[in-house]
Amino acid sequence: MSRFWRLVFWTLSALFAISALIRFGGGLGAATNLSNEFPWGLWIGFDILVGVGLAAGGFVIAATVHIFQIKKYEPLARSVVLTAFLGYLLVIIALMFDIGRPYRIWHPLVMGNPHSVMFEVALCVMLYTMVLALEFSPLVLKRLNLKAPMRFIHAIYLPLVVIGVLLSTLHQSSLGTLFVIVPNKLHPLWYTTLLPVFFFLSAIAAGLAMAIFESFLSYRAFGKRLEQDLLEGISRIIVVLLAVVLVWRAIDLDDRDALHLAFQVTPESVMFWGEMGLGLILPMLLFMLPKIRASHGGLFFAATLTIMGFIINRLNVSVTGFAQSSGVNYVPSLIEWLVTIGIVAFGFALFGLAVQHLDVFGPERVGKSELRIPQLVPTPLRTIPGKPLLGLWALLLIGFVLMGFTMRRPAEGTLAAGADESTGVATAHTPARVPLSLIDGLEFPMAEDSPGVVVFDHDSHVDFDEPECRSCHVSDFAIVHDAAVPSAPMLMEAMDEGRLCGRCHDDETAFGVDECELCHEEE
Repeated sequence: MSRFWRLVFWTLSALFAISALIRFGGGLGAATNLSNEFPWGLWIGFDILVGVGLAAGGFVIAATVHIFQIKKYEPLARSVVLTAFLGYLLVIIALMFDIGRPYRIWHPLVMGNPHSVMFEVALCVMLYTMVLALEFSPLVLKRLNLKAPMRFIHAIYLPLVVIGVLLSTLHQSSLGTLFVIVPNKLHPLWYTTLLPVFFFLSAIAAGLAMAIFESFLSYRAFGKRLEQDLLEGISRIIVVLLAVVLVWRAIDLDDRDALHLAFQVTPESVMFWGEMGLGLILPMLLFMLPKIRASHGGLFFAATLTIMGFIINRLNVSVTGFAQSSGVNYVPSLIEWLVTIGIVAFGFALFGLAVQHLDVFGPERVGKSELRIPQLVPTPLRTIPGKPLLGLWALLLIGFVLMGFTMRRPAEGTLAAGADESTGVATAHTPARVPLSLIDGLEFPMAEDSPGVVVFDHDSHVDFDEPECRSCHVSDFAIVHDAAVPSAPMLMEAMDEGRLCGRCHDDETAFGVDECELCHEEE
């Protein structure tokens, strides 16, 4: 590690230590911008949901090598299992920061609720971390020259891998199940009963992309020879997984009549296209190009896009998708960012220490001094010119900056919690959710065959003591301001299909849409 990176690491470590003192000394309220309206933020969305997902490459590669006996991927197995093991350890550390009373983290072991999805996730994560420790232990035992324990681990290694695959499959999907119970809170662009399936498939794609990402960084930092043919094979698998997720999500959105929400200009739609465009469509297209697959830089860039798209997806599900329904404009505090960055820095440092003291790369490892030998630098390294790749990185940075600005916008139709309605300035005694002024007598545009004008009246639709604005404004109708009206008429065909007003006017929740005179005023 160069002197510069050592300085960066120790600076981040010091900031992390200060942040930890503030968090554990003053509690969550002193360290975070979390609240009763927004209880899960960066530490859950990134540190845990992302951390667990990016470690999925461990069980995939382990199953490929030891269960399916595809031995050509064995050179990747040790480093990928190490990445998964460190990932889960850091997830546990992050969980200690997010739990209000971390000293009670052992309670689920003796007070578990077998009907709780969260309990199942906690139990599986704990057990799988133990399995990963055992899978990684041969490297430590070899270093200590403990032959008897090594023989025992080798004897039970295959059952360990099978158990690890089972546990990882359970909790990778169950993390998505956690959000299935909030249909009225999570935005329709992400809420679906298929979330467990999408979480599982996207985690496999991101875990494999992490294997490419880690291999490239190991090549640059430690002089490890890149297994180009293996990484190309992994990239082909990622293409299939990304294509399946992309097509399935599009079909699901269409089935739920939520596809049109992706084409409205809202913070949610911007983040949605950041996730789909940067994390699914673009890397899928890049991985399909032979020149990209033959290039170290091209593979690394496409894998990075896949990982970034995965990160955006998990943050969209856990943060962006709740902004509108919560009425809170959540932005992580400085302490939250410093803790997260510090945990990531510790992950890189621990990986480096493991490489230095353990036989992580096996016989494939080469010395740093040998890295300049021409035979060790594959000729495909220069197939992608540097300027196009630099341009792609610049576009990626611009895209993330623009998405970052949209994340800071309050949800439409509400002010941030604790904000004064007239000034927008936070106050200590304002209720958590402040409805904006409601427009009376909103006239909808008429279609050619309409029997008369329709004027919408909030008084007859809203319980002002407990307004459920999201019942209509999250999925079917956009918030309008300054007496603006929709530009296009609402067609009866859509209402007959149970969309728009037809969602409630179905002869059960409210009178049916066939009672025309109750809504249309004769001209």
